Amino acid sequence: MKKTTGMDRSITAKWRPATQAVRGGTWRSEHGETSEALFLTSGYTYDDAQTVADRFAGEAAGMTYSRLQNPTVAMLEERIALMEGAEACRAQASGMAAMTAALLCQLSAGDHVVGARAAFGSCRWLLDHLLPRFGIETSVIDSADNDAWEAAIRPNTKVFFFETPANPTLDIVDLAHVCGVAKAHGIVTVVDNAFATSALQRPLDFGADVVAYSATKLMDGQGRVLAGAVCGSQQWVDEVLLPFQRNTGPNCAPFNAWVVLKGLETLDMRARRQSENAVALGKFIEPRVPKLLHPGLPSHPRHELALKQMVATGPIFALDVGDRATAFALLDALELVDISNNIGDTRSLMCHPASTTHAGMTQEARDEMGVTEGLLRINVGLEDVEDVKEDLDRALAAAGL
Repeated sequence: MKKTTGMDRSITAKWRPATQAVRGGTWRSEHGETSEALFLTSGYTYDDAQTVADRFAGEAAGMTYSRLQNPTVAMLEERIALMEGAEACRAQASGMAAMTAALLCQLSAGDHVVGARAAFGSCRWLLDHLLPRFGIETSVIDSADNDAWEAAIRPNTKVFFFETPANPTLDIVDLAHVCGVAKAHGIVTVVDNAFATSALQRPLDFGADVVAYSATKLMDGQGRVLAGAVCGSQQWVDEVLLPFQRNTGPNCAPFNAWVVLKGLETLDMRARRQSENAVALGKFIEPRVPKLLHPGLPSHPRHELALKQMVATGPIFALDVGDRATAFALLDALELVDISNNIGDTRSLMCHPASTTHAGMTQEARDEMGVTEGLLRINVGLEDVEDVKEDLDRALAAAGL
């Protein structure tokens, strides 16, 4: 592989996904390093004044300032875009920076957004609180009701915004249907794909316009850094997203970008193995609890749709044990699995969404989403699944289940 091969789409677009995840976006300096170089610099120097003038005018390629470009971050952006099947990508400081940028860069006072009611707590906060402060109207609907999307459209509707699978209730959105409705009405579809990543699901293949990520999750995969990403067409990224990012500064740090680059090299095998472990653990637990939610199990109401849209159904599922006291008793009895509100980690993690990730929401909103006091969310890691089963078996018994 030559120094610039990883940046040549005429070559890299022909590679298969696992190869893209390891080599896509790689740009080597004159030293010919094998691993991507880490450029810890805020600014750049130039040989002459005209060069810098041309770059700032957009008439010449090259770095100007690390809030706008950085060689390490650029490698991450190209790799994510390649894996996603997108023309372009801009990395962000965190997942929520990505979600916020993906929405605010294209919305103005008087616009309307339709969002799925089942969502990560901070994403619902954007819909319920932040956007209305700027005069942007929002509606939340049951994302599993295909007819509800078109019924919610108003003359000023500009964006559909949703997650699939959704956090933490694992709702599945019919991507082809919803994206088709949006396109028919000139509406931009923004999909939060953090629970799946491109290794398991590519929303652009189903007609989505924009895909946003918390790269903190499965992309890094080892709980090390915060990062985010927004993918779309080159025109949308350059004309809509980039002006917002340039002037507000939610950019990804070079070190964080480098760490995520390393995580992407193993994303495919991690995501698939963790998905297998999640299905196995879910089957083991399901007879013991009142309710279990995982799209990889036949009991999920949209199991067949999930299998059509996803290569594998992900490492995360939820179970409802009835009430907070039972949920806390189960958590407190864990010996191997960690109590943590992160997801996508190689370690198995469990949390109580109503008191953590969705604690900032009103009781009414949690009830609407199905985030009950007895709901627990599990991220299934890469441990031997038999050890995880033994730990959950013990914890369930301790909780009276």
